[in-house]
Amino acid sequence: MLVKVAAGVILRNDSVFIALRQSNQHQGDLWEFPGGKCEPSEAVDAALVRELKEECGISVTEHSFFKTISHDYGDKQVELHFYKVTGFKDEPMGKEGQEVRWVTVSDLLYYEFPEANKVIVEALMAEVT
Repeated sequence: MLVKVAAGVILRNDSVFIALRQSNQHQGDLWEFPGGKCEPSEAVDAALVRELKEECGISVTEHSFFKTISHDYGDKQVELHFYKVTGFKDEPMGKEGQEVRWVTVSDLLYYEFPEANKVIVEALMAEVT
């Protein structure tokens, strides 16, 4: 079964907002760019706005498509649609009790991400070097 996910690379100056997946979640205890599953027939960018409101408490005002990554974890196939989020209202937080933090893009190397997210980390790093 393919899971379609919308994820936000929330940017502020040279920092990016990341969240730690709960240990009981798929790919738990790894860091991620916040987002979530698209509902059936929901547009990906609409899912992005909805998920970031639910998960981080922000209202997205400016976003642009970044990359789509397909990955097979063996137990789950995902299609991740990443958007750069450069405009938002309110301060992002972990509304679901997850640990969150702002880190510089260059410091992303010090965090462990799910395999499918590593391409995004590399792409972001390439932009700042």
